[in-house]
Amino acid sequence: MTLPIQMIFVPQGSEHKAVCRGLLNRTTITPPPVLSIPVGPGPLIRHLAQLQKNRTITCDRHPQILLVGLCGSLIPQHAVGDVVLYQGCVYGTNRSSKLLPCDPVLTNLIDCHLQGICQVKALTSDRIVWSATEKRQLAQEHKAEVVDMEGYAALEVLSQAGIAVAMLRVVSDNCHHDLPDLNRALSPEGTLQPLPLAIGLLRQPIAATRLVRGSLKSLQILRDVTTRLFR
Repeated sequence: MTLPIQMIFVPQGSEHKAVCRGLLNRTTITPPPVLSIPVGPGPLIRHLAQLQKNRTITCDRHPQILLVGLCGSLIPQHAVGDVVLYQGCVYGTNRSSKLLPCDPVLTNLIDCHLQGICQVKALTSDRIVWSATEKRQLAQEHKAEVVDMEGYAALEVLSQAGIAVAMLRVVSDNCHHDLPDLNRALSPEGTLQPLPLAIGLLRQPIAATRLVRGSLKSLQILRDVTTRLFR
């Protein structure tokens, strides 16, 4: 079965590289183009507006888009390396924000293609949620299972443009341990700045080691699941 996906969105950096490597392992299917996107709701909204302005994405040429990448777990049931398929997203700074659903038809096609993937409700945050305590609080407040920084913004902009969106993520950190606080490393443009990133990791070496190990494992799985999708 060939999935009707015209473009893949992936957060820039290591996630984008993992997906591109996964597509190199395909057999006969010609994969859709892969577009690198910035990290965070604000930078992504501005980026998508520019893509629409210059007609890089349009509802007639790209009616179905898949967003893939990593996410964090908010509940104990989802461990590092778990692959999850989004049902929809809420926005983290607003407790009353409505759930924006992913396209059910495209989501179900991916579910049938991969088989056995857990479907989840996601929370989108405008900052890195690094505290395990805060993760568990957010899970209770929003009834969400995973957290990312792009899902809600992508759904909001693309759905309004008439584009169907599905989201597939791999869990890279659990809800039991703190991460390094790397928010100072995020630039206003949605990129990770190398020097502040290195300083943030060095300040919390145990948390940094756990983050690196989890990221390496989840990036490998992200690469493999991308291959499975388009093989």
